[in-house]
Amino acid sequence: MNEFPQLNSKLSEFLIYLAELNRTGEEKLPALSDLSEELGVGVSTIREQLQVARSMGLVEVKPRTGIRTQPYSFTPVIIKSLAYAVSINKDYFISFSDLRNHIEAAYWYQAVSKLTVEDIQYLKVLINNAKGKLSGQPIQIPHYEHRELHLTIFKRLDNPFVTGILEAYWELYEAVGLNVYEDRAYLKTVWGYHQQMVEAVETSDYLTGYQALVGHMDLLHKRIKSESQTLFE
Repeated sequence: MNEFPQLNSKLSEFLIYLAELNRTGEEKLPALSDLSEELGVGVSTIREQLQVARSMGLVEVKPRTGIRTQPYSFTPVIIKSLAYAVSINKDYFISFSDLRNHIEAAYWYQAVSKLTVEDIQYLKVLINNAKGKLSGQPIQIPHYEHRELHLTIFKRLDNPFVTGILEAYWELYEAVGLNVYEDRAYLKTVWGYHQQMVEAVETSDYLTGYQALVGHMDLLHKRIKSESQTLFE
């Protein structure tokens, strides 16, 4: 039973049912005809509400396994909303990037204090791989390493809303073409900041790491603003 029954007015019949099912730990849903009878709404209505749940990443529908609930993730909803916003006005990505910067800064100390020795070693591997790519001829853009480094730093927070915002940022970062920027000097500066961050975290010098993070964020935000005209053409 939902302990906040007033929330039901914000949800469809199917989402209310899905939330109750999720709380019990059940994964598999009955057929649409059975759901229609149980919820007292038509099959066509259930089908429409199911599509909404799929777009939110709340259920998975496969031919052989049927309909199954999925672990809650904030990411799918943000990605769709942000992609729509940026298609209307490219400056929305600049605003979202600014939000992401503030979130990483706000959660920095909490996030890095939870990292394990294995996490830090992985971050060092990412930095070495990125430096190798940047030193090659021709240059290889270490986008995978860039995304992995930032998401790894914040992965121990156990906060699906922070994770959702950060993951959505990287999805749109790729979609608008920021992952193909090839200025070697700029990229080496970025990875210099990354190395400072990880080295500081390894020695528990979280303030120095925070300062490197902020320096990196300022650099990226200025770049996005200066190139906004060409990035979204």
